[in-house]
Amino acid sequence: MKASQILINKIKEFEGVKLKAYKCPAGVPTIGVGHTQGVKMGQTITIEQAESLLKGDLLPVENYLNSLPHSFTQGQFDALADFAFNLGVSKLSHSTLLKLVLQGERDNLIQAEFTKWVYVGGKKLQGLINRRNWEATRWTE
Repeated sequence: MKASQILINKIKEFEGVKLKAYKCPAGVPTIGVGHTQGVKMGQTITIEQAESLLKGDLLPVENYLNSLPHSFTQGQFDALADFAFNLGVSKLSHSTLLKLVLQGERDNLIQAEFTKWVYVGGKKLQGLINRRNWEATRWTE
C-alpha cells in the first residue's frame, strides 16, 4: 500500500509547507513538509523539493507498514503512516499501539492508544491532540 492523497494533504496541513528551515516544537531543524534529515538552519528549498522530500520521507514508513504481517484498510494504513511519519518508525515499532494492532484488538482500544501520544517535553500540545484525533478517526474510515 501507499500513503493516500488524503494523508499527504493532511500531513501538509499538520506540518505546514515551509521553504525555509525552522525549528519544530521539539527544537529540531525542519524544512519542507516536516523533513528533518540533514536540515541546517538558514537552508531554503523550492516547493518541488518539498514535495520530493515528503515522498522520500514517506517511503520508509510505507515499506515498514507493508512489511508487517497484517492487512490494513487504506484508513488504517494512513493512520499508522501519519503516526510513524510524525514520531518515527522506531517509536511505532516499539509502541503499545502497534502491539494492539497486531493482536487484532478492537478499534476503540486502538483509537484510544493513538490519543496518548500528545506530549513534547512533558507538555501537551494542541497540534498533537488534533493530529492524534485525526489518526484515531482515520483508523476506522
